[in-house]
Amino acid sequence: MKTLHDKHPGLRTSWRPLLLAILIAGILAGCAPGMADLQAWVADVKARPPKPLDPLPVMRQFETFEYAAQNLRDPFSNPIAEQEAISDSSLRPDPTRRKEPLEAFPLDSLDMVGTLGSGNQMVALIMDPERVVHKVVAGQYMGQSDGRIDAIYENRIEMTELVPDGAGGWMERKAQVALDDQ
Repeated sequence: MKTLHDKHPGLRTSWRPLLLAILIAGILAGCAPGMADLQAWVADVKARPPKPLDPLPVMRQFETFEYAAQNLRDPFSNPIAEQEAISDSSLRPDPTRRKEPLEAFPLDSLDMVGTLGSGNQMVALIMDPERVVHKVVAGQYMGQSDGRIDAIYENRIEMTELVPDGAGGWMERKAQVALDDQ
C-alpha cells in the first residue's frame, strides 16, 4: 500500500517551509498581548504616590575641649635625646684612664681576704676568681663598673661605682666588699 507521500514525492519537501512559517507566526502572535500588560503595570506603579523620606538624624552637640598642655613634653619627640640635652652631668667614665687588673672581674666575684697596715696606710688583700691575691689602696679601681676605692677598713672596702642611669647619663652608686670570714 502506497501512501500519499509515496505517490507525490514533491509534497514532502514543499510542506516543511510552510509549517515552519506557521509555527513562527503563532509564537510571535502570542508575545504581542504580554507587552500591553507590562505597559499597564508600569503606568500603574508610576501613578502611585511616593513614600515619604526618612527624617534627617538629630545632630548631637559635642563638648568642646581646650588644649592646655603647651608646657608638657611633645609626644612626638625623642625623650632620651631631650634628657641628654638637658643633662649636663660631669659624671662619666674616663675613657683615657688605664684599666687596672681587678677591673676585668665583676665586683661580686672578688673576695676581700685580709688587710695590712693601719689607719690611712691600710692596704686590702683581694682574691680574684683565678685565686690570685692583689694588694689595693684607696684611689685604685676594681670591678667592671669603674669602681673607685674610697676607704679601706679592717672588715670592708667602701667604694663608689659609676653606672648608667637609664637616660643616657651616669650616676654614682655606693658599694662594699666585705671581709670573707672563712
